[in-house]
Parts: sequence; C-alpha cells; structure tokens
Amino acid sequence: MSKDWRLQGQEKYLKGKELTFKQWSQTRDNWDHDHCKFCSKTITDNRVEGDYIIHEGYTTENDYHWVCEGCFEDFKELFQWKVR
Repeated sequence: MSKDWRLQGQEKYLKGKELTFKQWSQTRDNWDHDHCKFCSKTITDNRVEGDYIIHEGYTTENDYHWVCEGCFEDFKELFQWKVR
C-alpha cells in the first residue's frame, strides 16, 4: 500500500485521529466544499452531482480534514483511526 498514489504524507495530521461520519455542512464563511485528503473528491452540501462529488464522509473534530468512505476503508488500519 505504500506505493498508493493517494498517500502523500497525511500521517502527519491524520494518524490515530478520531473521525466522525457525517453530512458535509458549511462551517466557514465563503467555504462551500472540502476535498478528501486522499483522492481529492469534492465533499459539499450543494446538490451538484458528478463522479467526484459526494455529500458526506469522515471528518476530524474541527471539520477541517475530510476523508471519503472509500479512502477511509482503504486506509483505516494503516492510519489507526477511531470512529466516534
């Protein structure tokens, strides 16, 4: 898995973190989306549809770092995430 293109040093800020699965919602002014920290899928509450647009995922307590369901499943053991 170490040669996976999605691994780009995220362990510095995501290793061992507690994540919550939830619907994305705007938490900052002028901020209408986030991206999965691994595959860059767009995570938004806008009802825009597309192959790389999703509306929920796993997030850190401060809603700053988001991980899509697929990347969560792929990396949950490597990153030792706890689910809240």
